[in-house]
Amino acid sequence: MAFKYKFLCPAVLWSVMLLGAMFAPAAPARAEPVQIVGFGDSLMAGFGLGPGEGFTEQLQDALRAKGHDVVVANAGVSGDTTSGGLARLDWSVPDGTDLVIVELGANDMLRGIDPAIVEKNLDEMISRLKARGVDVLLAGMLAAPNLGHAYGEAFGSLYPRLAQKHGVVLYPFFLDGVAAEKDLLSEDGMHPSVDGIRTIVDRIAPAVEQAIAALPKG
Repeated sequence: MAFKYKFLCPAVLWSVMLLGAMFAPAAPARAEPVQIVGFGDSLMAGFGLGPGEGFTEQLQDALRAKGHDVVVANAGVSGDTTSGGLARLDWSVPDGTDLVIVELGANDMLRGIDPAIVEKNLDEMISRLKARGVDVLLAGMLAAPNLGHAYGEAFGSLYPRLAQKHGVVLYPFFLDGVAAEKDLLSEDGMHPSVDGIRTIVDRIAPAVEQAIAALPKG
């Protein structure tokens, strides 16, 4: 005869249900910290900043303060273009990386490089990372006004297009809230100061948390 819960007295039934809950399989959880790599140019590398002041360090601190078990590595190279980034991608992002924040294109823009080339390079980067099972957060960039409307449109539109194509999280403008704000820039007027980096981290953190939440569990 099949075992039926309805034949048990309420006290015994409660005990059976409690034991079942205690020994039910737990939801999968990560045993190791989420490994994040910041892959970019001088904005990522922390040009002109001291130890602990750069983007990856401040982001790691901010995410940990929010309860995320993360390690954020700095793979930024000052002066890097998307072509340079593509050339070093495979050895700059180690095995075991869960998420890469791709922040490249500013130096291409400053050199007036054809946006089609920038898009092709970033497209290849994202494709390679996803083929390795690494998720991507794409940090966009905007063109300087002096490059003209046509260039600005072509350059600015490539980041949303790539994010949609690959289904990755997009942060539209890495320097949002900092560009042209003298009190948040270093003396060169181009790179964020410590406070500027803090502003960037505050603004991008929700997008990073979104990307972390989308990572495979276990």
